[in-house]
Amino acid sequence: MIELDLVAALKKYWGYDEFRPLQERIIRSLLGGHDTCVVMPTGGGKSLCYQLPAVVLGETAVVVSPLIALMQDQSAQLAQMGIPAAFINSSLDTAEQTRIMAGARCGEYRLLYLSPERLAREDTLSWLRGVPISFFAIDEAHCISEWGHEFRPEYRQLSRLRAHFPQTPIAAFTASATRRVRHDILEQLQLSNTHKYIASFHRRNLHYWVRQCAASEQNHLLVQALRSHSQSSVIVYSPTIQRVDQVVDFLLDENIPAVAYHGRMDAATRRQNQERWMGDEVRVLVGTIAFGLGINKATVRAVIHLALPKSLEQFYQEAGRAGRDGEAADCLLLWQKKDTALLAYFINQITDQAEKRRAWQRYHDICDFAQSSGCRHRRICVHFGETPHWSSCESCDVCSGLPGWLSPSTGHRRRSSPAPRLPAPPSSLARPDLRPELRSQVDSDLQDYLREWRRNTARQQGVPAFVVMHDTSLEELCRRPPGSLRELMNVPGFGSRKREVYGAKLLEALAKFRRGARAPVRQERTSRPAEETLRLVAEGHSLEQIAKLRGRQLASIVSIIAGLVEDGKLEFRPEWVEEHRRARIEEACRQLGLERLSWLKNALPENITFNEIRLVVAQLRHARDHKAAAVGKAEEQPLTR
Repeated sequence: MIELDLVAALKKYWGYDEFRPLQERIIRSLLGGHDTCVVMPTGGGKSLCYQLPAVVLGETAVVVSPLIALMQDQSAQLAQMGIPAAFINSSLDTAEQTRIMAGARCGEYRLLYLSPERLAREDTLSWLRGVPISFFAIDEAHCISEWGHEFRPEYRQLSRLRAHFPQTPIAAFTASATRRVRHDILEQLQLSNTHKYIASFHRRNLHYWVRQCAASEQNHLLVQALRSHSQSSVIVYSPTIQRVDQVVDFLLDENIPAVAYHGRMDAATRRQNQERWMGDEVRVLVGTIAFGLGINKATVRAVIHLALPKSLEQFYQEAGRAGRDGEAADCLLLWQKKDTALLAYFINQITDQAEKRRAWQRYHDICDFAQSSGCRHRRICVHFGETPHWSSCESCDVCSGLPGWLSPSTGHRRRSSPAPRLPAPPSSLARPDLRPELRSQVDSDLQDYLREWRRNTARQQGVPAFVVMHDTSLEELCRRPPGSLRELMNVPGFGSRKREVYGAKLLEALAKFRRGARAPVRQERTSRPAEETLRLVAEGHSLEQIAKLRGRQLASIVSIIAGLVEDGKLEFRPEWVEEHRRARIEEACRQLGLERLSWLKNALPENITFNEIRLVVAQLRHARDHKAAAVGKAEEQPLTR
C-alpha cells in the first residue's frame, strides 16, 4: 500500500482541506490496487475518487465515459488544475488522435478519457497494451446492466477488459444502482475481491414534492414554482422535444427567461444554451433527458419534472442534480394521468420479452412512487436496497404537506404553519449544516460582478464557466473576499495552479469592485414568442421557414399559431392547409366534434398530419366561440317595443 499525504494532494490540486465521507477510503482502495465498486449519489464527489489516485500514482488512469461533452469538460477542468489529461473521440481529427495516442504510450497523461465504443475496438485494445495504465475507471457503470435504467449494449463490451488486462484494477462508479444492478456490474466486469462502497441514498437536503395535475393547470403550477425560485438556477425536464420548445416559448411569454436543450438542436446551439445556463446568464433550462449527465453545477435550487420518468432510478438521478452544494433544494414532480398511458404505450413497442418485463417493473416502481402515501425519501432508500431506521422525514409532501407555492387544490394537504421538525435521519453524505443563513451573507452585487468576470474569463479561454470557478467557490469569495494570494488559499476550490493562473487577476477584479465597478445590467430578451411569430407571419414566411428562423420544431410553431388563430389574434391562411384536405378535416370535425384531436387523426387518411388538423380545428373553434359570443350578446339586449 502506498503511503501518501492525500490531504496535501487534495489541497494542492483541488483546493480543499478535507475529504467528503467515503472519498479517502475509496482512494486508498484504488491506491492499493483493488477492484472497487462505488455507488454514490450525484454530488457526492465520485470523479475525485478516481482523479486523485490517478495523479499520485504517476501512471495513466483510463476513464470510460459515455459522452463527448463530458470528456471535454473534465479534461479542460483537469488542465486548469495542472493535471495532464486527454480524451480521444470522434470530435478530434486523425492527426490529433495519433498525437494523443503517442503521448499516452509515453505516459504523458494522468487521465485518459475514452468512450465504451472506442474501448471495444481491437486497435484501441492493442495500443493500450503499450500505455502505462494504473487502473480503469468505469463511469456511469449502471449502463452495463440490462437491469439498469440506462442500459447501453456498448457498455457490455467492457466485460473484455479483464481478459485483456488481467492484472489491472477496475473501478466501477455509479449514482443510481439497485442491489440487482450492483451484482450485475460485478459479474459483467468480472471484478474480484471487490472493495464495495455504497453511500446512503438519503439526501436530506432535497425536498420531494409530487403532485398529480390536469394538463390545464400544469403550466400554472410551473410558473408558480419558477417564480418562487426567481433568483435561482432551475432545471425543467420535459418528456418530448416538442414539449421543450412549447415550455420555453410559454415561459418567455410569461417574462421568465429560459433556454432549451434537446438532441435535435445543432451541437453549437446546444452547447451555447448550456453555457448560458451554467454561467447564470439564464436561470431556467428546459431539457429532455439528454441534458444533465456530468453537469457540474452545485447551486441548482430546483429540478422540476413535467411528466413521469421511465423509472425511479431516472427520477432519482435527475432530481439529484439539485442541491449538490448540500443546501436545501426542491425536487418537484408534476405528473398527469396520461403519462402512465404513454409509458405503457412505449413499453408495448418493445419486442424483446425480457426487456419488456424489466420495463414493466420500472413502470410499476415509478407509478407506485408517484401515488404512494408513504414517505418519499424512505421509498427511494428502500428501492435501492437501503433499510432506513425511520419511517418519516421532514422533507416531502407526504410527511410535511405541499409548500404554499404549489397552491394545491382540495384533496392535497397544504402547509399552513411550519411542520414540526422531526429528528433528522442519518445520512453518510448529507452535510449537517444546510446553511441558509450564509446565503444572506452573500453580497448580491459582488456575486453578479464575479459571475460576469467568470463569464468573460471563460469566454477568453474557450472553456465552460465552471472550469474557471465552481459556483460554491464563487459564493465563498462573496462571503469572504480575499485581499491577498495567501487569503485566496483559504477559498475552497482554489488549488495552487488555479491561484497561479487566476489569483492576481481575481484580486485585481475585487479591487475594482471595491472602487465602485459593477456588472453591466443585462438586457433580457423583449421579443416574446407569440409576437415574434406574428411578425414572421406578417412578413410572408411559411410555417417551415418560421420554425427554422426561430430554431423550433414545426409542431411547436403550429401550436403557437393555432393558439393565436383560436384567440382571434391571427386569421387562418388558406396556404397553410390545402383546400381538399381542409374539407376532409372539417367533415370529420362535423361528425366527431372539436375536442379530441386523436379521434380526428384516427378517422382521417394517414397523410393528413396533426399539424393540419390542429390549424383547421383552431379556425373552427374560433368561429364557434365567436358565434356563441354573438348569440350571447344578442340575448343580453333588453327588449324594446
